[in-house]
Amino acid sequence: MRRPVARKLSVLAVSAAVVSVGAAAPAAAQRTAGEKVPVAVGYGGAVSSVDADASAAGIEVLRKGGNAVDAAVATAAALGVTEPYSAGVGGGGYFVYYDAKSRTVHTIDGRETAPLSADQNLFTENGKPLAFADAVTSGLSVGTPGTPATWATALSQWGSRQLGTVLRPAERLARDGFTVDGTFRSQTAANETRFRAFPDTAELFLPGGVLPVVGSTFKNPDLARTYEELGRKGVAALYRGDLGRDVVATVNEPPVDPASGWNARPGRLTAADLAAYRAKLQAPTRTAYRGLDVYSIAPSSSGGTTVGEALNILERTDLSRASETRYLHRYIEASRIAFADRGRWVGDPAFEDVPTKELLSQRYADSRACLIKDDAVLTSPLAPGDPRHPAACAGRGTAAPTTYEGENTTHLTVADKWGNVVAYTLTIEQTGGSGITVPGRGFLLNNELTDFSFAPANPAVHDPNLPGPGKRPRSSISPTIVLDRHGRPVVALGSPGGSTIITTVLQVLTEFVDRGLPLVDAIAAPRASQRNAAQTELEPGLYDSPLRARLEAIGHSFKPNPEIGAATGVQRLPAGPGVGAAETVRRGGGSAQVVRPAR
Repeated sequence: MRRPVARKLSVLAVSAAVVSVGAAAPAAAQRTAGEKVPVAVGYGGAVSSVDADASAAGIEVLRKGGNAVDAAVATAAALGVTEPYSAGVGGGGYFVYYDAKSRTVHTIDGRETAPLSADQNLFTENGKPLAFADAVTSGLSVGTPGTPATWATALSQWGSRQLGTVLRPAERLARDGFTVDGTFRSQTAANETRFRAFPDTAELFLPGGVLPVVGSTFKNPDLARTYEELGRKGVAALYRGDLGRDVVATVNEPPVDPASGWNARPGRLTAADLAAYRAKLQAPTRTAYRGLDVYSIAPSSSGGTTVGEALNILERTDLSRASETRYLHRYIEASRIAFADRGRWVGDPAFEDVPTKELLSQRYADSRACLIKDDAVLTSPLAPGDPRHPAACAGRGTAAPTTYEGENTTHLTVADKWGNVVAYTLTIEQTGGSGITVPGRGFLLNNELTDFSFAPANPAVHDPNLPGPGKRPRSSISPTIVLDRHGRPVVALGSPGGSTIITTVLQVLTEFVDRGLPLVDAIAAPRASQRNAAQTELEPGLYDSPLRARLEAIGHSFKPNPEIGAATGVQRLPAGPGVGAAETVRRGGGSAQVVRPAR
């Protein structure tokens, strides 16, 4: 056990962050809206997201006396304006909240659900699974949205402001517009063909029939009116009102242009599905690591269990003193093992017997960690173990490959002056979701149901992620809050990226806690992602480095990935300022802001 040393390392990492960013942050942290700064140091609260206007919305709420939950909802709503291809009213997500007064962590599962009429053959036609491309842009892929219910639940449980109040910054942003950047234009261009198949989507996101121009102002008055209606009527407008009726009609008869030739399969959503939806309050996952307590989201997301199992596997290795080669090797192998177990055991616990406690036990991690050798590489797909009956260095089943999961989502992290913290990841699944805009409402619908397995990954292995009535598809979302041994926050973080979310959060945590990097540097470091596949994905900073050859000499195989994740985080310093940190380059860089910059 090396926890006493590791506690010291975590303090050193905190101190390093102040040294690294303290001098430059005050002048840069509070620029005009629309300008991105990846790190901010100060007091009164911090917000970190991928977008400056969204972070500013959260800061506005904090400045007016709102708490972290109020600011998180405000930031999320603003991201629905400026990052509409990643999140919005038509999607879902997972919300993790630290309450400073009680020093406890709470979570909300706001994942979308399948229609109550769905069964395991939801994505089967003529006895065969649909091609992924035939499912993603369709009503069939749309789950019951969970985001509005998440907002309402969080505010009613822990907020200090009404929904209408915290939606006003986003409503104003949608009405008055935001400045188009290169990321927004490129994401629109990537979706242009399918967006043109839906007249309402094309009218909104291809104004005048052309791609939005970088530097132009993009307005969404329909979304402004939707936010105003939600603020005035509450989320019942979606789950029991006119807004919900519009969603159901759009899902079941996708408003496609017949001339496009697009076969947008109809969905099965009903008013009863909306009325039955609930955002679930549930206990977080908890993992002890280096004397810290790591809290995250429990199933239906696999984030908390998979990050937690990997950390437990790494617990016995002193990563602080390891060479860069050994550190990355151990991190990659721990990820491989945890993903093998994820695929076999994690699904919606309302339908599946998910052994969450056992997956997070140190005993089970130790039984899997002994598979890792410093001079050899495990072969994927690796067989899962059985956390209920740990057997040292042995799998207990047949291997199955990791199924595909869309990679576009967004994450925000917030802290307030009272010490409350929120880590919140929300999504509409792939970039642009289903591609279907609800007419007159200004938001895209999710295609989250494609996160289900269309068929078992291996017919010989039980797949816990097949569709079912009202079932939540497995997610990799991993919003994480880390506390010290006194129950006080050390860091909170999360990322988008589909199944790479898990490896991104794991790598940032180990770079920060074990390797001693300041948070902004841990976020910026080049990433590797191993998800029980034959090859590990590497960003250019690793793929083009000498480290790759050293790892290949052990037996690793790699393929390039230009960009993995887009993390944000907040760090609370002992008896000092807070630090907000975001990406320096990925997705055009992120935006960290504080209420009062340090001077």
